Amino acid sequence: QVQLVESGGGLVQAGGSLRLSCAASGGTLSNYDMGWFRQAPGKEREFVGRISWSGAPIYGLDSVKGRFTISRDGDKNTVYLQMNSLKPEDTAVYYCAARRSLRSGWGSWGQGTQVTVSS
Repeated sequence: QVQLVESGGGLVQAGGSLRLSCAASGGTLSNYDMGWFRQAPGKEREFVGRISWSGAPIYGLDSVKGRFTISRDGDKNTVYLQMNSLKPEDTAVYYCAARRSLRSGWGSWGQGTQVTVSS
């Protein structure tokens, strides 16, 4: 299984931006479908979006469309989540995950990175 490490979280004021990174080792990300998830305190984990090996992103939350962008850099074996116009309701632990195909489960997860948006 590929190993994933997220970074880039932190504290930001509403309206600000952050870019999360998900670096992989033990595998080539271009061979995986990559997803971003988030979990706020007391809430279930949400699917933020994913990016396939073809590089086309798909967003799972209407609330992030137009504000969040998922991309990947094959040379760096890294996937990114660019978050703009952040809102307090975006506060959560953000996780990246990998799966071999659309029919397989998300078999690899990072440890998560905290994003806190202050009002």
